[in-house]
Amino acid sequence: FGRPVICFIDTPGAYPGIGSEERGIGEAIAFNLREMSRLRVPVLAAVIGEGMSGGALGIGVTDRILMLEHSIYSVISPEGCAAILWRSAEHKEKAATALKLTAEDLLSLGVCDEIVPEPVGGAHTDWEEAADHLSTALEKNLDVLTKLSQKKLLAQRWAKYEAIGDWREE
Repeated sequence: FGRPVICFIDTPGAYPGIGSEERGIGEAIAFNLREMSRLRVPVLAAVIGEGMSGGALGIGVTDRILMLEHSIYSVISPEGCAAILWRSAEHKEKAATALKLTAEDLLSLGVCDEIVPEPVGGAHTDWEEAADHLSTALEKNLDVLTKLSQKKLLAQRWAKYEAIGDWREE
């Protein structure tokens, strides 16, 4: 269709049970990651609340990731991380700090491309104002992305994900 894709992310993630694993949730998420990375149109994601685990990451391979200022985004929930690392969800605050899942943290790490301001008290206090801020940010980013050639768009998308993180080869 040649239309840009906008994904709104607000999910605790894919269900982590045996049943979903038996039905191929991991493969489905991986397939979606691959397909989204290959889309030849501008793709934007807006994290508008909680974006956790594969349920969020599966639709997060985009040219730009925008986050409402009080939203969170991570490969695992703080509770899940705490249960794995400290064998107790009681350490969820420590895990949340370590995960660096806030919009501000993710902007500094290059995962998030823009923080969208929320009304005083959070987006839920004034949905119309929050929607106006988000709409403006989406339009601004789409304006930039739609002017790129397909080749440049895909090259920038690839470069974005290659640059994320702090890693070294020894």
